[in-house]
Amino acid sequence: MELTVVMPCLNEAETVATCVRKAVKFIADNGIAGEVVVADNGSTDGSRRLAEEAGARVVAVADKGYGNALMGGILAARGEYVIMGDADDSYDFASLTPFITELRGGADLVMGNRFKGGIAPGAMPALHRYLGNPVLSFVGRLFFRSPVGDFHCGLRGFRRDSAIKLGLQATGMEFASEMVVKATLAKQKVTEVPATLAKDGRSRPPHLRSWRDGWRHLRFLLLFSPRWLFFLPGLVLLLTGLAIGAVISAGPVTIGAVTFDVDTLVAASAMVVIGFQAILFWLFTQVYAGAEGFLPEEPKVQRILGNLSLERGLLAGAAFGAAGLAGLIFSLTYWHANKFGQLNYDHALRLVVPSVTALVLSCQLIFGTFFLSILGIKQTRHTPIGAEAKIKERDEPASARRL
Repeated sequence: MELTVVMPCLNEAETVATCVRKAVKFIADNGIAGEVVVADNGSTDGSRRLAEEAGARVVAVADKGYGNALMGGILAARGEYVIMGDADDSYDFASLTPFITELRGGADLVMGNRFKGGIAPGAMPALHRYLGNPVLSFVGRLFFRSPVGDFHCGLRGFRRDSAIKLGLQATGMEFASEMVVKATLAKQKVTEVPATLAKDGRSRPPHLRSWRDGWRHLRFLLLFSPRWLFFLPGLVLLLTGLAIGAVISAGPVTIGAVTFDVDTLVAASAMVVIGFQAILFWLFTQVYAGAEGFLPEEPKVQRILGNLSLERGLLAGAAFGAAGLAGLIFSLTYWHANKFGQLNYDHALRLVVPSVTALVLSCQLIFGTFFLSILGIKQTRHTPIGAEAKIKERDEPASARRL
């Protein structure tokens, strides 16, 4: 079978039959060996019966959620290609030819783009059209260099085996972003075709919750891009803090009517510490994600990790610690010279703050290097002597053992 059209469904009695009939007609009119699968997520309004009467094969999906329903339908699909779309009559299942053409041409994922195809008046809330979708799609393109202009279009086609290989796990609306992100990271062939969006035919409110589901999409994008979540903000903070600290350590700086002094130095110190910690979190994430296999390995990061041995990390941490300790000893000498009395804090803090910062960085680096080494431990399972034959015998078919 070449094509399966999958529709997630939860109480869509008003529209599901219309969608199924359009998809069935498209398959018949184009001479495609195909089917329509409705992944029912617990409807109580007769949607299942209506879908079956319209020509669909209904698959019950017990686990709640948009992502769960779609994965249930994808796993049940018999076609080589799958086109998914909502059962609310907002997408035109009679015009799927561009998706089929791209899939036959070798695409792994074909995304619809509603901004190129056309959005009917009232079909998409203004909040989604002018803020939510454009912003989240921009973030997705920025973080992952994806060619997709409409990350959240519900009408899309893909090779069934390619989608299953992605290991999609999102249970809710963020499933839409997960598919695009993982396909891009896996270097699958992703293309885009125009798609139209009509006002849905339901009289009830949609299942989508703007702010909750928008946050879930953004959260997913951040979690799958440790570079943007940890590394780049951390690097900016670290470099900015070092630059400000280097200037203020030499003396107060006055710009116009504003003077930057030791209080600014303390803030700069905090920026350095937070930035350095964020970079460590980036490294932790890269090691963990690589070991678990949910993010592809980056050659540049692997080179950094390869050069950052436990011994080198400990030596670097010791060097920071020695510098910080030397600064504190010098501060103590300065205090002793003042007979341990009242100090000029504007002068004393210019030495104490960088010294303490160096000690904090020393602890972060030493403990962080140890943690990276723990994350990098490869677990090896040895088979007891004499067990190989038993395993082989157990795995052989009975007919082979009889021979």
